[in-house]
Amino acid sequence: QVQLVESGGGLVQAGGSLRLSCAASGRTFSSNAMGWFRQAPGKEREFVATISWSGGSTYYADSVKGRFTISRDNVKNTVYLQMYSLKPEDTAVYYCAASHLPVAGKSDFGSWGQGTQVTVSS
Repeated sequence: QVQLVESGGGLVQAGGSLRLSCAASGRTFSSNAMGWFRQAPGKEREFVATISWSGGSTYYADSVKGRFTISRDNVKNTVYLQMYSLKPEDTAVYYCAASHLPVAGKSDFGSWGQGTQVTVSS
């Protein structure tokens, strides 16, 4: 089992930026796809982005495409989510997730972090 710990959330004004980090420990990190999801109050958790085991393939939700960038460092066992041009509708708890697959779709994630709050003020 993999353990995931997110950090980097906070309060930011609309138009600002934040970088989330997710440190992984446990099973081999570099062999598995990683992803970011988010859950706003009163809404279901939604997919944000995923990155393949090597970092060579990424995929984004339409709502964040062009504003968010997912990346990973397989030496540091860390995945990142760089967020630019943040909007109030980006306000949510952001969760890091690990897949058992090297390349994963939205439903292929089974390990989750505890989440980090991102609040974007207007």
